[in-house]
This record gives sequence, structure tokens and C-alpha cells, in this order.
Amino acid sequence: MLDVTVIEDPEAAAVSLDPIRARLLAELAAGPASAAMLAGKVGLPRQKVNYHLKALERHGLVELAGERRKGNVTERLMRATAASYVISPLALAAVQPDPDRFRDQLSARWLLALGARLVRDVGSLITGAAKARKGLATYALDGEVRFASAADRAAFIQELTAGVGALIHKYDAPDAEGGRDHRIVIAVHPTLKQPQDPEEPVRPMNPELAES
Repeated sequence: MLDVTVIEDPEAAAVSLDPIRARLLAELAAGPASAAMLAGKVGLPRQKVNYHLKALERHGLVELAGERRKGNVTERLMRATAASYVISPLALAAVQPDPDRFRDQLSARWLLALGARLVRDVGSLITGAAKARKGLATYALDGEVRFASAADRAAFIQELTAGVGALIHKYDAPDAEGGRDHRIVIAVHPTLKQPQDPEEPVRPMNPELAES
């Protein structure tokens, strides 16, 4: 089972968003189960569960893990193909975000468009690498920083821009034969505070920085 996989097909995305099928995916991510085993957990007849499982299997979201005899019946044990799923913007290709349509480094919506493109591109790279049975060279950096003020945050962004710009200038080789282009995305945004109460909305840890 993969840790995470990207759904690119619109029909597969629609199947995964159905509440019952999403619940079945969550159950099968925890371990293989048959339709009869799942029926009691989701409160549906076994035949209905089978119907949903076939739809999920048809789109590659679940797969056969094995079979077992139970009385005169052979039960199919199914499992999720991944522990979690991300829907690619390719599933909404006609209206997917395009960060090249406008560029605003201080816009949260442009950051969202960049994030969507990141999901789309990396998802497609993973799919292509898997089909070619090749590895995929990637790198990610994740961290947190608390700024004492909006002025400190602005200074940090200025130094970050200058530092990364210097690295790009140092290593960029546009005329190198056999070289390969790589995209660099760096994001800075307020950290979200996890709510104590499930009904409480998620808010930034530093609300005063969200508006400045």
C-alpha cells in the first residue's frame, strides 16, 4: 500500500468523494476486509457495500488482497491502494488554477495556485515514474518560524528572496547539454492552530500577522 497517491481521473475523483465510498476507503486503509465485514461498520447491506466496492475497484482505488472461504461462500478481501489520496487539479482540467495567469508573491490565492500546480506536476511525475519503473528525485523542506512582528517577517522574506536568488544565479546552467530543469517553490504562511473542539474553526496561530 502506498502512503499517498494522486487521483487524476475526473470519474475516479467523483467516486472517491462519495461519502459512503470515502468511508469504505478509510476502513480499507486500516486493513483488508470483505463486504460482509464492512457492512456492519458502515450500516449498509452487504450487496450495497459490494456495489460501492466494485466502483472503487474499477477506478483503482481498492484492490483484491486475497480470498477466503466462509461456509459455501468465497469472500473477497479488499484493501485500499493507498493510505491517503490527493485529488489533482487535472480532475478539473478546464478550471484548474494557473499561477502564470497572474503573479503576486504576497497573494494567498497565488500561493494556492502554486500549491495546486505542485500537486498536479508531482502527481504526474509520480505516475510517469511508476509506469517507467524508475525513481524520482525530489526534495522538500518543511519547518516553522515565529516572527515577533510583521516587520521581521518582511525582512525575512527579503533575505530569503535574496539568498535563493543568489543560489539560482550560482547554479543555473540554461545552456548545459543534458541538464534538466527543476521548479523551486518556497512558501511562507501563518501556521494553523489545531482546534481543541471539533466545532471550533481553524485559525492562524498569530492572527495579527494574518492581516498585515
